[in-house]
Amino acid sequence: MARSYLLLASLISVACAVPNVSRDTFVHVRRDSAPAGFVHVGPASDSQVLTMRVGLTQSNTAGLIDALYSVSTPGSDKYGQHLSKAAVEAFTAPTDATTASVHAWLSSHNVTFAPATPAGDWLKLSVTVSQANRLLNTNFATFKNQATGKETVRTLSYSLPTSLEGKIAFVHPTTVFPIQPFGKNAAFKPNSAAKRAPDAAPQSCATQFTPACLQELYSINANSTGQASNVIAVSGFLGQYANEADLAAFLASFRPDIPSNTTFATKLLDGGVNPQDMSDAGQEANLDTQYAIGVAGTVPVQFISVGFNNDDDFGGNLDILEFLSGESPVPTVLTTSYGYDEDQLPFDLANSVCNAYAALGAQGTSILFASGDGGVAGGQGRPCTTFIPTFPSTCPFVTSVGGTRSLNPELAASLSSGGFSNFFPTPDYQASDVSAFLAGLGSTYAGLFNASGRAFPDVSAVAEDVEIVWEAQFGTIEGTSCSSPILAGLIGLLNDELISAGKPPLGFLNPFLYANQDIFTDITSGANRGCGTPGFSAGVGWDPITGVGSPVYASLRTAVGLT
Repeated sequence: MARSYLLLASLISVACAVPNVSRDTFVHVRRDSAPAGFVHVGPASDSQVLTMRVGLTQSNTAGLIDALYSVSTPGSDKYGQHLSKAAVEAFTAPTDATTASVHAWLSSHNVTFAPATPAGDWLKLSVTVSQANRLLNTNFATFKNQATGKETVRTLSYSLPTSLEGKIAFVHPTTVFPIQPFGKNAAFKPNSAAKRAPDAAPQSCATQFTPACLQELYSINANSTGQASNVIAVSGFLGQYANEADLAAFLASFRPDIPSNTTFATKLLDGGVNPQDMSDAGQEANLDTQYAIGVAGTVPVQFISVGFNNDDDFGGNLDILEFLSGESPVPTVLTTSYGYDEDQLPFDLANSVCNAYAALGAQGTSILFASGDGGVAGGQGRPCTTFIPTFPSTCPFVTSVGGTRSLNPELAASLSSGGFSNFFPTPDYQASDVSAFLAGLGSTYAGLFNASGRAFPDVSAVAEDVEIVWEAQFGTIEGTSCSSPILAGLIGLLNDELISAGKPPLGFLNPFLYANQDIFTDITSGANRGCGTPGFSAGVGWDPITGVGSPVYASLRTAVGLT
């Protein structure tokens, strides 16, 4: 009897959230049920206000992507000729017809809206639940997160007028339930010493990896000149704050050659703050800023602190993209140590976010994301029966950074997430390398992953036993959230040299990486276990755990034309 009652309640829940669709509308997105851990409470209050975004179909996304590859592919006659913001917006702006149709639709429902991006391809609006139900021909309901007790208003399906088919990319939040990014580190292992002396060639690199270890391992032999147009942006989420005193202690011990007053600028979004009380120092934020600066020296670093007052229900990621879309010039490097399991998002939203990264890359930003720390089981490792890719690593327009460990030789870190997208197809720049890997893999793991998907990571760097300073204490930390800022510092340093020589910054990296993979250190041992399997194995050539390998700075200098 109880089982029958639960089944009936479930059916009522779905019925409340998914209305009948009239003949002049079509279902734009539907999900079968709420995510695990969320339960239906009842209908949402008609007067509750929802802050929403509507993504309009861009006028020429294909043209933007073609332009991105043209300026990012070695050998192209436009290589390095990054687009202006105006040129990018000409691709991303909706057509006049699309804009007029969507604006008329919203106005007909007495909805007030405003552009969220300069190109007008994202709109922001506030509506009551009653308005949203009429606008989207749906029934918003209240769901409770059983773990936190927090309630949220969502629907399982929404519809749009047939006259808008092909003109709207997404409406959010609708069917996407609140998700928090993975990436907040919790593996700090303090050292017994309160501080460490500078060490030109540490004997302890296998257990305490420092900037001096990086310089030796990756042949980094350059010093920055601090070119003002070259900026490394570091994303900060989840109440992680970067501490200036900890940075000063880090540099004093590990990079005494860098001026002692070297620090980072701070940008605040969504009520973000960056308090300097030692108790507020964040492990992740300290890690990211310390290694971006510890590798790049005086290259300007900008810490973007995204607060909890964001209303995008995407951890603030939409807000940081909207912020960067308005920046001129854009940062030359953006490193983010946070991400999501791809199956947490619908394709329409993930695709729009991915295209926003293409727009940044076309303007000359190298976009780096940590691949995640759950092997083939997602960003943090989940129980699974099929492999779980991570996003935005699966976006073909970002560079996904996997993890390595040890030194002699450098090995794949078992935590390094990697695999194949279920959303995006294999891009041309990696097609031959992925094909070679799959041929060697054979039928192993058949059915557990999408062999035709965009493969990740693209490159790798050290992810274990990385030494930082946190709350005035020296200690080590691990995760691909170490790897991404390390590579960001290295690319920032390379950009500094390029700009000093009158050359453009690197911008979108992947076509260059795959065309020059012979200059990387190939990582051939290790595996990224998960989902009850040993995971993928590192081997000769590209693999879905370490990508094309780890960087060799001296070789990169030569490849980009520096002498």
